[in-house]
Amino acid sequence: MTLPPSVTLIEEPAGYPILVIEHSAVTGRIALNGAHVTDWIPDGHDPVLYMSAEAVLEPGKPIRGGIPICWPWFGPHPTDSSKPAHGFVRTQMWEVDVARETTAGVDIVLKLSDSSESKALWPHSFALRLHVHLGASLQVTLQATNTGSSPWSMTGALHTYLNVEDVTKIAVHGLHGTHYVEGRLSPEKRPQQGTVVIDQEVDRMYISDATVIVHDPVWGRELVLEKAGSLATVVWNPWIEKSKRLSDLPDEAYPMFLCIEAANAGEDVVTIEPGQEHLLMQRIEVRKL
Repeated sequence: MTLPPSVTLIEEPAGYPILVIEHSAVTGRIALNGAHVTDWIPDGHDPVLYMSAEAVLEPGKPIRGGIPICWPWFGPHPTDSSKPAHGFVRTQMWEVDVARETTAGVDIVLKLSDSSESKALWPHSFALRLHVHLGASLQVTLQATNTGSSPWSMTGALHTYLNVEDVTKIAVHGLHGTHYVEGRLSPEKRPQQGTVVIDQEVDRMYISDATVIVHDPVWGRELVLEKAGSLATVVWNPWIEKSKRLSDLPDEAYPMFLCIEAANAGEDVVTIEPGQEHLLMQRIEVRKL
């Protein structure tokens, strides 16, 4: 297909296609492996998405950083630990369906559907489209359609890595009064009182559909994360010990990012009837303090 002037398809490294966006309002990158938004820099701001310096850019490998798409299951497979964590679409090669530019930014749509390879892991028919708007805001919408003849259920997430100056100095607003499960500790629901601060490993799934604001006083900005089609918000930082176990993340990188994920997870399991669809959306905006 013909790409607009502000969008270029490169291979970096060789055999690894990436869409490069260079627009007056925004610059960014999207890897076709996993339909993975790796970079978003709105004009006048520092980079918003975190990318690991040791991220593996190889076809069929997940990318550490940016916005991985977890689908059709979130976390480990519920019944078969041999299947890949967070599903399989983040390691599939997607196709460009739409690419257009306006004065406000760039709109990209990528697509993926079931195959013999996918049905070996998940025996259902589906069509996915990832709608990405890059401009002063970043909006990512995963559209999942059941193209089969029987209903199926899914979980998933937009596993967004956010750049922060120092994770110990930020505050996460918008989750006060909700409940969460701390995945590494116990399945018990715990109440959230006040803002969320990060001073240890955090792997929490909040029962919430609310907008979240990441207050970063050192960088002098707030990241505002709205979402739709999601009743779970995941907040994750691996901290010191887990970072050492992640081969594609530098040991000392954990203070540089926080994941805030729009998720269908826990009790938020989505069942889609034949011919129906589900939209999972996350929108990010930057406000200077």
